[in-house]
Amino acid sequence: MGSIVSRSMEDGMSKNREFVKELNTIMVERQLHSQNQMRERLMAMQIARARELLNWLSVFYAVSVTSLFTSYRRTRKPGFLMPIIPLSFILAYQADLSYGTKLHRIRAEAEHIMQHESDTILLPCGLPTVSSIDLARQIDSERQKLHPHMPTL
Repeated sequence: MGSIVSRSMEDGMSKNREFVKELNTIMVERQLHSQNQMRERLMAMQIARARELLNWLSVFYAVSVTSLFTSYRRTRKPGFLMPIIPLSFILAYQADLSYGTKLHRIRAEAEHIMQHESDTILLPCGLPTVSSIDLARQIDSERQKLHPHMPTL
């Protein structure tokens, strides 16, 4: 009689473990998808921001070049044309970032760094551990008790 109950409980516990494992897997997958969607939205916002900045820079460039050429035609001093060179580079960079392949080149360089130069992106003192986080939390709690008027970090 005891062995029947024992087997039944073991079967129930093993099914429960499998169910919990499946739930954890689903939860981790959902978190990964959620983080990826947030990353994609942030990237879309950055690209949209770059394109909006390009619009403003284009108008500024057009107005500046027009006024510089007008000043050059009036005075015949070539110094008025010099600002066109750096302004052209700025506009070209922003156009490449907004509509060109700049983001692809940046991503490729980041992948290269992560694969071949991973030591340059390591965190100082390594990854935080649970004990280091708890220690920092305890120190902060003690600091708050001693100095309640000071804001927490």
